[in-house]
Formats: sequence, C-alpha cells, structure tokens
Amino acid sequence: MPTSKKELRLHYKNLRKNLTPDQVEELSLTIANQVLQLPIWEKTYFHVFLPIEEQKEVDTEYLLHLLSGKDKEIVISKSDFETRKMTHFLLTENTKIKKNEYHIPEPVNGLPVPSETIEVVFVPLLAFDVLGNRVGYGKGFYDKFLSECKPETIKIGLSFFEAETKIEDIFELDIQLDYCVTPWKIYEF
Repeated sequence: MPTSKKELRLHYKNLRKNLTPDQVEELSLTIANQVLQLPIWEKTYFHVFLPIEEQKEVDTEYLLHLLSGKDKEIVISKSDFETRKMTHFLLTENTKIKKNEYHIPEPVNGLPVPSETIEVVFVPLLAFDVLGNRVGYGKGFYDKFLSECKPETIKIGLSFFEAETKIEDIFELDIQLDYCVTPWKIYEF
C-alpha cells in the first residue's frame, strides 16, 4: 500500500481518473449534503476552492449553493505560481472567473479578503490519513495560506475516498485538517 506523499499522489490521481463525470457529480452532491452536519454554520466567511475539472476534483458547486442559500460570505482564490501565494476575493454575482494555465478557475478581480478574516476553509486534497494529514499536489499553496489564517480557522478536507492509515513523510510546516468529509463519513481530527 502506498504511504509516501509521492506514491499517494500517483495512486489517488489514478483512482480519480477512473471516476465517470456522473460519479463525480453524484459523490460531490453527497459530500455537500454531509457538510450540513458539521458544526460550522454560525461562521460567516467560508473559503471554497473551485475544482479543476480536468483533475476530477470534488465539484464544489453544490457547496456554493448551500453557502449562498445560508447567506454566507464566500471567498475564492487566485494563485501566484511565482510566489506560491494565494490572494482571496469575495465571490459576488459580478465576479468574473477564468481558468489559469493550470486549468484552475480563478477570479479575474474583486474585493480582496485578508486570510485572517476567513473562518472556514474547504481544502482540496488527493489523500488524507486518520490523523488529519493531507496530500495535495505538492506546491504548498494551501499550507502557506492556512498558516496565514487564525489558529481557530476550521480546515475541512473534501475527498471522494476514505482515509489512509498514515502518511509517512509529513513535514512540520504541513497543516492538519480539523475535518475531512467523504461521501460516506465525516472524519474529525
């Protein structure tokens, strides 16, 4: 069984590649419904990633509908691949979204939101373990962003797959999740 980040990245990219568009849609909807059970609804500022369709990430459209139906402030990001930093913007009906060269949908412009304001972050991932460690694409964008948030910011992973027992090569700068939501279970760390 793969246990290093590199092996897990490869393994889960392959598992996702085999999902059909219908499975991605159905599982994403189930995950959004599971999120309703989390104790997060008194919060106001929610950061949501926009999925890279080509990578078959969890489709957060259902989550966006939920948040907007509950009148939450939704924050989305733009990534700077030179500095490996993310800047955050309020998602409004006027926000223009465009895919960057890595197929990541991003806001073209908008009202900036400082990291410290964000209370809940939905974190994309490829794999996670029962301790709340996650494996992303390895660029460090989310670890850097999460380190800028307040310590009490709630970090929630979204995954089509269940937890691994242990990810071997965790770094001290890796930031752990508070929850991870799969179609079948909510993990709390």
